[in-house]
Amino acid sequence: MTVPPPPPPGYASYPSAYPPPQEDTTLAVLVHLSLFAFSLIGPLVVYLVTKDDLGRPMTRYHAAEALNFHLSLLIYAIVSALLILVVIGLFLLLALAIGSVILAIVAAVAASRREAYRYPLTIRFVH
Repeated sequence: MTVPPPPPPGYASYPSAYPPPQEDTTLAVLVHLSLFAFSLIGPLVVYLVTKDDLGRPMTRYHAAEALNFHLSLLIYAIVSALLILVVIGLFLLLALAIGSVILAIVAAVAASRREAYRYPLTIRFVH
C-alpha cells in the first residue's frame, strides 16, 4: 500500500468525514473551465473573493492555479504572436491552443475529484 503525497502548500486536506461542500467543488471545476468562456476574468474574480476566506481553501487553491495558468497562457500567446514573423509562431499558437484545452479539462476533472492539480510549465504569479 502506497502513501499518497502530501497536498501542495495552501491546499488543506480534508478528513474523509468532512469533505468540502459541493459548492466548493463546483467553483473549483468552473474556474478551470472558464478558459472556454471568461478566460482570465473567471479565475481572477473567484480568487479575489476566496483569497482571504479560510473556509474555502480548495476553491482558493484551484482559483490560484487557474489564474496562474491563464496569465502564463497570455504571456506565451504574446510571445508566439511575435514569432509569427518567423513562421514558428503559427505552430506555437496551435500547440498552445490544443494544449490549453487538454490541460484545462484534466484540471477540471481533478477538481471534480477534489484533488490538487498543478499545471505544467506555469509561472507562479499568485500563491
